[in-house]
Amino acid sequence: MADTLGLFHEALQLARDLGYEVREEPLGDLPGGRCTVNGATRVLLNLERPVAERLDRLLAALGPDPRLPGEPKSRLLAARCEAVAARPPA
Repeated sequence: MADTLGLFHEALQLARDLGYEVREEPLGDLPGGRCTVNGATRVLLNLERPVAERLDRLLAALGPDPRLPGEPKSRLLAARCEAVAARPPA
């Protein structure tokens, strides 16, 4: 869990560095994801979901961004990004 939480915080910072606003809110049955509001790209994460799921949802939302590969990240986060990108869309 500690590794997952650390990766989640690293991914949150990465998203902010890329200019995303990340919001964690209770979303009921909705998992969250990437959206655009007034021209600003945001990522909504369901606060009621486990940290590992929120991490993967965040990385899936960042995945299409062409700037992502060039951003500095730990080896663990890079591996998690690759794993999430290799999964079929949910």
